[in-house]
Amino acid sequence: MKKEKQYTTDGIKILHDLFVRDDQEMLSLLKKEREKANIAQKIYDMRIGEGLTQKQLADRIGTTPSVISRLEDSDYDGHSLKMLQRIASALNYQLDIQFTKNFEPEKTIKLNWEFNIPDSIKWSRNNEECLFTA
Repeated sequence: MKKEKQYTTDGIKILHDLFVRDDQEMLSLLKKEREKANIAQKIYDMRIGEGLTQKQLADRIGTTPSVISRLEDSDYDGHSLKMLQRIASALNYQLDIQFTKNFEPEKTIKLNWEFNIPDSIKWSRNNEECLFTA
C-alpha cells in the first residue's frame, strides 16, 4: 500500500524543512539561538512573576534598567554566571545549571513500522524509517 504524501500548514515545520533540515551547522546555530531565547524568557518570566518592572529588578541587583532589558533580549549572548546568580537571588530563586549529553548519531536505533506515527516524532525524508536516540 502506497503512503500518501503528508502536507502541513505548520509554518515552523515548513521553514525548518526549507532552511535547516539535516544541515549540522544550521542545527547548531538554531540550538544556540534557542538557548539564548530560553535564558532571556526565563529572566522575563521570573521578573513578571514577581510583579516587578525592569527598573525595580535593576535596583534590587544594583544595575540599570537597560541592563535588564538587554538580558531579556533573545539576541543577547553575554549572560554571565555572576549576573544570573544576582538575578536569581534578588527574585528568591536558586540558579541550577544542568549539563546534558549531545545527540550522538552513531547511537541511534532504526525501527520499521506499519502503523500511524504521531506528528511529534521526526522521521526521515522518505518516511520509511524513524530514528530514535538511545
